[in-house]
Amino acid sequence: MLQKNILSVAKETISNEARAIEELISLIDEEFAQAVEHIYKSTGRVVITGIGKSAIIATKIVATLNSTGTPAIFMHAADAIHGDLGTIQEDDTVICISKSGNTPEIKVLVPFIKNFKNTLIAITANKDSFLGKQSDYVLNAYIEKEACPNNLAPTTSTTAQLVIGDALAVSLLHLRGFSSKDFAKYHPGGALGKKLYLRVSDITKENAKPSVSPETQITEVIVEISEKMLGMTAVIENEKIVGIITDGDLRRMITTNKEFTHLAAKDIMSKHPKVIKNKAMAVDAMEMMEENGISQLLAEEHGKYAGVVHLHNLIKEGII
Repeated sequence: MLQKNILSVAKETISNEARAIEELISLIDEEFAQAVEHIYKSTGRVVITGIGKSAIIATKIVATLNSTGTPAIFMHAADAIHGDLGTIQEDDTVICISKSGNTPEIKVLVPFIKNFKNTLIAITANKDSFLGKQSDYVLNAYIEKEACPNNLAPTTSTTAQLVIGDALAVSLLHLRGFSSKDFAKYHPGGALGKKLYLRVSDITKENAKPSVSPETQITEVIVEISEKMLGMTAVIENEKIVGIITDGDLRRMITTNKEFTHLAAKDIMSKHPKVIKNKAMAVDAMEMMEENGISQLLAEEHGKYAGVVHLHNLIKEGII
């Protein structure tokens, strides 16, 4: 019974918040569009402020805006009236987040913002509140009730604020024509950034570059593969890739030939190996490996052998 009750409460919480988010669609109006347009045309930053749980939501919206091309900064409403008002610069737009719009800190802060003549945007569930009436634009984040059974703990209201913030950020992203290349510029770290900017050439230049000619004797081929430690070697003729020999090719050779020292690379190499352009994205190399069930790819640049990208490289870089 305990588990059933837990699941029932959890599902009801999600349903409550899902309904509230759905209802926000009808609250997105011309005033929302005007606020977005104002930020888009502004030469200043977006300063976002709030108190309590709304302040936490503000920090997330700031992070989303910064990562999608809109400069933003967080200012805690309580700290603002104790010195942090200096955060606000002349051309900045201020977004104030408050469910009630009537908290004491907000009532103290708002007049100072108005005195600075900065544009004030409210995200509130109460358009008729002090904050709503003092703001230049009001983004309506109205909810019927919190998911909290006592209708007290900020739950559904903060979810609504977050969704309004996302809608704001994505609208600005579209206006700016923010591309995946721009996204990569703001996300250089971690697997996400690497998927957007890491190229095959970034990997091949760090790897050994095993190569033999078609006439290279098998004993030398084995030495080349062992020394370069990539489990393979390219077979090169006139700087062009004509084949590949892998550890698997060597194992098959040993099982089918009792005597193999007389063989050359051309006798056991796989012709027409999978090749990728050195300037291609590393994520494209990953997809090619997955599609063909292989763990190495040869890279070429201007039709010439450029190096090797190995599955282990992609794992190390966090692409996989």
